[in-house]
Parts: sequence; C-alpha cells; structure tokens
Amino acid sequence: MSDTPNWHKSTFSGGNTNDCVEVADNQPLILIRDTKDHAAGLIQVTPAAWAAFTGHVSRG
Repeated sequence: MSDTPNWHKSTFSGGNTNDCVEVADNQPLILIRDTKDHAAGLIQVTPAAWAAFTGHVSRG
C-alpha cells in the first residue's frame, strides 16, 4: 500500500470535464474529493461502505 493516494476520475465523467469526483482506493479507507476543489477536503469511507454505495448506484 502506498502512502500517496492514487487518485482517479469516475469513468462516468466523460471527456475532459472537471465536473466530477476523484477516488483513491489504494488506502485503508476510500478517499473521495471534488475534482475542481481539492482544498474543500475529502470524504473517507470504509471499503464496505463504498462497495454498498457503488452497488446501489449501479442498480439504478
């Protein structure tokens, strides 16, 4: 595990837009931040909570 978060944009962002979130999943907790406003901070959730959230969203 790296000390530096490996940030990546959502695959639903599309193109070169900055209207999205970034996620780092190489930490003990999942880190989520706004692409346009890194200074606003981030949200930390457990891997189980992130899996539940993404599973719910993918079901529509």
